[in-house]
Parts: sequence; structure tokens; C-alpha cells
Amino acid sequence: MFDPRPHRFRRFRSSGKSPFGKSPVGHDSASPSRTAPEVFADLRFIRDTMERSAAFTAVSGWGQVLLGVTALAAAWLAAQQSSPFTWLRVWLAEGLLAAAIGLLACTWKANRRGLPLFSGPARKVALGLAPPLFAGAFLTFLLFRSGLQSALPATWLLLYGAGIMTGGAYSVAIVPVMGVCFMLLGGLAVLAPVAWGNWFLAAGFGALHIVFGFLIARRHGG
Repeated sequence: MFDPRPHRFRRFRSSGKSPFGKSPVGHDSASPSRTAPEVFADLRFIRDTMERSAAFTAVSGWGQVLLGVTALAAAWLAAQQSSPFTWLRVWLAEGLLAAAIGLLACTWKANRRGLPLFSGPARKVALGLAPPLFAGAFLTFLLFRSGLQSALPATWLLLYGAGIMTGGAYSVAIVPVMGVCFMLLGGLAVLAPVAWGNWFLAAGFGALHIVFGFLIARRHGG
């Protein structure tokens, strides 16, 4: 018999695939394959991000201890000199020796622990430390030429402490604390009698390096 009700057509929802298991033309659901340069760019970005967020941990505590011992010896030797020029030569030689010890000690620790020595954090430490040291070198020449060699101990301690604070911000947490101690000692050297300058250098470059060197060696693996 004739059914007077209108026919209802069922609407089928397309699954995006043909009955044969393939996507229709122009509707490929597979994501396009990435090229090798894109993958390498992503890996480089990840590596740079990790370097920026990491801290420079290759600072050598034992190197700091050795540097402090040589500074104490330099303070004793400088105290025996009879002229300001020979006194200055002793401390300049100690400065060059300290730079060599620091670099070699950091290289030794980095190689022993498999750490990158010239990574992003290491470059930031160097860039933070270098400007105060260069300023100290030029001020040393200026102050000595002007006959103000008595101002050298306070100048060295203050600038070295400033460099350790700025560069140490990218290293382990105890390094900036050492910089603060150097700056405090430099401030005391400004207020103390002139004759005490050599012994302030011994207390700073000698004693502080030895104390903080032992702390770094114990807490951060050498």
C-alpha cells in the first residue's frame, strides 16, 4: 500500500576516508614530514636554551686554594721590598700567576667532569669578570704614575670583588658571596691606615681564596 508519510533520508557523516582506507583527494590527514634543517634548528634552539639556563660549575675550589697560597707568599715577599716599584712588581707577577692558575684549574675540572669549558655560562662569567679587571689594570698604571700607590690595595680588592659578583652571577651561588666579601674588605682598606694595605691584600687574595676554595671544593666536586 501507499505510505502517505514523506520519506526521511538519513544523512551520513563523512569519515574523511574512502571505503578503501585511503584519504580522499585533497584531504590527506598525515602531517607533512619535517626537513633535516628544521630538525637541526630545533635541536640548536634547545641546546642554546639549556646553556642559557645552566650555571658555570667548572670553577675549581682547589685552584682557588692554590691561588690563595701563592697570594700569601706574594704578600710576604712584597712586604720585604724597599721601594714601591719593586712592591708593585711582586703583586703584578702574582696577578699573572693567579690568572694562569685559575684558567688551568678550571680546564682541569671541566675535563675531569666532562663539562663544557667554553659554554654559554662560561662566556657570561668571562664577560662579567673581564671589564673590572681591565679597568683595574689601567687604574693601576694611572695611580702608580700619579704617586698614589697607597690606593692600589683598596682599588684591586673593590674591582676584583665587583668582577666576581657580576661574573659569578652565572656560576654557583657561593661565588657571588665571595665577591661581596672582597668588596667589603676593599671598603675597609679605604678606611684603614695606609700601612695596612699589603696585609689587606693578603687577607683578600690569600685568606678569602683559601676559605672559599675549600667550600667550593667540598660542595661542588673539586
